[in-house]
Amino acid sequence: MAAYNFPGVTLLITHFNRSSSLERLLSTLRNFGCNFDDIVVSDDGSRPEHQEKLKQIQPIYNFRLIPGKDTHGFPVNINKGQDAVTTPYTLYIQEDFVPLEGCAQHLVDALEIMKERPDIDYVRFWSFYRYPNLKPFGKGFSETYYSPWNLSHYKFFMYSDNPHLRRSNFLQKFGRYQEDIDGNISEYRMSISFMQKKGKGLFYNEYETLFEHSNSEDEPSSFDRASWRSSQSVMFKLLRWAYLRYKWLKCFKDYKFLKT
Repeated sequence: MAAYNFPGVTLLITHFNRSSSLERLLSTLRNFGCNFDDIVVSDDGSRPEHQEKLKQIQPIYNFRLIPGKDTHGFPVNINKGQDAVTTPYTLYIQEDFVPLEGCAQHLVDALEIMKERPDIDYVRFWSFYRYPNLKPFGKGFSETYYSPWNLSHYKFFMYSDNPHLRRSNFLQKFGRYQEDIDGNISEYRMSISFMQKKGKGLFYNEYETLFEHSNSEDEPSSFDRASWRSSQSVMFKLLRWAYLRYKWLKCFKDYKFLKT
């Protein structure tokens, strides 16, 4: 089995009530031969049975557990996890993602790129959709950029907390996750800050091939997509069109005027 070493990289995983998914992620990376300088698991006050499982697998996978006595939400959890990182680079993966065959080499490529290009802040490996503004970069990656002419509101989500490699000073440069609001809104505001402060990121072109977002019935996803957004009826298509135009205008206003 080939070994993939990531010097200067901490694997950061946020966890909440999905200890079996966490073990699956750690086991898969180990089976692929991935070696990190450090592994940090930040827990958001999981239920007792999951906290017990964390204690059981901790010596097996040799991770540092950053516990949470109470549940405070994703923004608090990722902030305290990042605070524990001491290496120059952070590979961030939520516990319910599964690395796929071949992903390790592309993680190596991303690390080499970031070492060669100090201007690149962040490399994304997975997404729900292709980022709309991409410029070919190399090694299967493209550079994200802002286009004022693109009418997709997705262009305002240049940053995402889906699996990615970033510099560990990311929160110092772009600000911390806002902790007193919903996690999805906090992630969105981080993206607005990333764009306002001229962050530079790369996006893996075959973004569905490196990780799988997988949840079991026992450990379901907390993400829920509204059914009306995918409805094919004429009325809902018109509503969706109006919603997307409103969404674009709101995002544009935030990009220009939101204080981050």
